[in-house]
Amino acid sequence: MSRIPTPSSIEAAPQDSQASLQAVNSQLGSVPNLFRIVANSPQALEGYLGLNGALGKGTLPAATRERLALAVGEQNGCNYCLSAHTYLASNLAKLSADEIAKNRRGSSEDAKAAVAVEFAVAIVKNRGKVSDAQVQAVRDAGYSDAELVEIVGHVALNTLTNYMNEVLGTEVDFPAVKELA
Repeated sequence: MSRIPTPSSIEAAPQDSQASLQAVNSQLGSVPNLFRIVANSPQALEGYLGLNGALGKGTLPAATRERLALAVGEQNGCNYCLSAHTYLASNLAKLSADEIAKNRRGSSEDAKAAVAVEFAVAIVKNRGKVSDAQVQAVRDAGYSDAELVEIVGHVALNTLTNYMNEVLGTEVDFPAVKELA
């Protein structure tokens, strides 16, 4: 059960959030509870949507972005994000169930993606304090400096949503997935 109200409709959200929620609805065909609950603060919603939109235009493939979201969500124990990104990884990025399981465990069947996922896990576990060797491993895997920055950005974006959902108690509105034991 959520700890603060989740607006039941776009019209029930604060006036200054309604245009952003309408844009989400136009893009996704619905407004997931994460967006609804964050809409309690129009500024937080605007910031989240801005970063999400900007990173979505980056050079990392959608499949890699979903892999990162799954790894970060698992590390942070966010069942909402695990549920949402399992759905998105399967249905939009077309990742297999085995790949999704590996991503949640901090790896990948794809050698290049595995390096990015492992790096994301290291960022979360070490609160950003990674070694020169870990950064070099990302470069050696073929990621550009821009992609390296994007990986960090995706870790931060997903940590933001993980924390929002955990603190606010966002009700899961995707097929439910629980964190691994």
